[in-house]
This record gives sequence, structure tokens and C-alpha cells, in this order.
Amino acid sequence: MRDLRGRVAVVTGAAGGIGAAMAARFASEGMRVVLADVEQPALSETTAELAAAGHDVLGVETDVSSYPSVEALRDRANDAFGAVHVLCNNAGVGSGAQGRMWEHELNDWRWAMSVNVWGIIHGLNAFLPGMLAHGEPGHIVNTSSGNGGISPLPAQAVYATTKAAVTTISECLYAQLRDLDAPVSASVLFPGPHMLRTGLWTSGRNRPAALAKSTGPSGPLPTIEDYEAKLSAAGIDLVYTPVEEVADRVVTAIRADEFWILAPSERTDASIRGRAESMLARENPSYLRSLAGQ
Repeated sequence: MRDLRGRVAVVTGAAGGIGAAMAARFASEGMRVVLADVEQPALSETTAELAAAGHDVLGVETDVSSYPSVEALRDRANDAFGAVHVLCNNAGVGSGAQGRMWEHELNDWRWAMSVNVWGIIHGLNAFLPGMLAHGEPGHIVNTSSGNGGISPLPAQAVYATTKAAVTTISECLYAQLRDLDAPVSASVLFPGPHMLRTGLWTSGRNRPAALAKSTGPSGPLPTIEDYEAKLSAAGIDLVYTPVEEVADRVVTAIRADEFWILAPSERTDASIRGRAESMLARENPSYLRSLAGQ
């Protein structure tokens, strides 16, 4: 899908961070962009900024954990701009889970799964049939993470599990679209290769009351500053990847029909290699030990 001008893109989790960067990048390509997010004030601000710059955009408050909400997003996009060509299932949350995984509250799992996994499924079910029906070139990008999507950080079991699911969903989606010889293709996005400063670190601000913790956290939830201090103490140089750089890679991958949107990284490659070699040798996963405290 090389020609993006005049096409329509829908981006979830678009009020800030990676989603906002992708929306801005698509708009700069001459696309008409629908920004979706559960956080209305931030969504309105981001949408207004793009509109003021002369871009053709629409903001739609959307809860991706709710299928009717995602169906409403699809209908608003179709009514405003017509056929959708690019769908970025990008909305995601942390979990707020603390302690060992058997100590996590069930609502920690339910909340993360409802957004990070069901949000992808809802996006596919709502948008993909229409994208196939109109017969024009299209592309779907699902946002995963190196944490889980490639190899898990054991201390972050909930988040890692959801992102492992996103990678598998994306692989199956790609294969099924290829089997159909469909004009729509798919990619899985691994933001990075370094840390990103996004709203994921404070996603608990949008946690629904129905999935709130029943006992409350056992202590203050870790912040990005806490994580920075931990890495610094371990002697790891802290480098950030600009979200704009991630958005650039997404556009490049869509144009080139690249499935793996994965920036070069020695550390990432070591994780991939360690996991693959462990499986091929039928050896226990010793490669996880160095990650256990992260």
C-alpha cells in the first residue's frame, strides 16, 4: 500500500504517545485520520491541534474494551470519510499488578486483557469485514511490545501475557489474509528499540470502576522515574526512543508491506536468540533469569 494520500486511517489510543504520533504522521501524508481514545479531554486537544494545522481529522471517544463502542467508532469513520484503509489497534494499558503473579488481583488481569487483547479483537471484527469488502488496498497495525511480544519480563506477567497474545493474533491475521490473497495486509509493531515516555505508565487514570482493585495496592505503584532509577542503579544507560520515530517506521512498513515493525537492537536480538535457542535445544529458559528483576 504505497499511496497513502487521500486514504483513511483510524488510530486507537490516539490522544497521546505513539497513537498521537501515528495520527500526526498519517495526516502529514495527506490521509484523513480518525483519532480514537477513551480520554476525551486529551483526545479533543490532540484532534484540535491537527485540525488547526489544516489536516482533515475527526476525534471519537472510544472504549476499545467495549465492542459497541468500537462499532460506533467504525460507523462514525465511515459516515465522515467513507472506506477505511488503515487501522492501527494501538490502545493499551498497564495492569497495576503488584507482587508475584499468583498474588495479582483478578481484576488486574481482566482490565489489561479487556483493553490490550479484546481491544484488538474488537477492532478486527468491527473494521476488517468492511476493509475487505471495499476491495481497496489496506493495512492493519497491531501494537505489541518487546515485553511479552518477544520475550517476557517475568515481573510484569500480566502486561507481557497480553502483548504475547497480540503478536500471535497478528501472525494468524497475516497468514489468513495471505491465504485469501486479500488486498489488506497486517503488521505487528514493537515500539522502541529504547524506552518510551507515554501515558502507559499512568494508564490507571482510565481504569473503570467495575474493574478497580478490591483491596487496593500494597504500596505505591511504580512510576517511570522508579524504573529509570532501577536501570541506572543496574548500570544500564537510559535512552528514549521518540514516538515520532516509531510513527515513521509504521509508515515505512505499511508502504513496504513489512510484517515485523521491529527496530534493530542488539538487546532485542539477544532476547529473540535466547528464547529460540532454548526452545530448539529443549532447555529450561535460563535466558529469563537476567530479566527477572526488571
